[in-house]
Amino acid sequence: MVKAKDKTVGIPFWLAKTLDEMTDAEWESLCDGCARCCLNKLEDEETGIVVYTDIGCELLDGHTCRCRDYPNRAATVPDCIRLTPDEVRTLSWLPPTCAYRLVEERKDLYDWHPLKSGDPDSVHTAGISVRGKVVDEKDWPLERWEERVVTWPMKKKGRR
Repeated sequence: MVKAKDKTVGIPFWLAKTLDEMTDAEWESLCDGCARCCLNKLEDEETGIVVYTDIGCELLDGHTCRCRDYPNRAATVPDCIRLTPDEVRTLSWLPPTCAYRLVEERKDLYDWHPLKSGDPDSVHTAGISVRGKVVDEKDWPLERWEERVVTWPMKKKGRR
């Protein structure tokens, strides 16, 4: 007996699968390396509104836009959030360009995403990443973070 053709053949995994169905390798490859989620954020205790600063996490390498100690990040930064499908569904502050958010919303990735472009630098070339846009956390005491609030991490750029 011949089986019906698999309808997902030729469809990129991020369009064919839910976040819960992905392998670890697929999950990790969704990260485009923008590092917007690694920016420090401030939350208004009364309203719950979260705003971004341009202050990078103490482990963020502002040039590579990668964590300097990804496997051990929670030991250094206890409030570092490990993204899971459940976290993606509940975090309102994930940037609108975040691949995890897009997959959860059943939308395609942007053309500059490395999985689509084939180029790990395309996220930087497109101006999506934090490269050249962040200051170091050690240079800004917490009481001055409000001076560093920015809106660009929540802006969309590019085509899907």
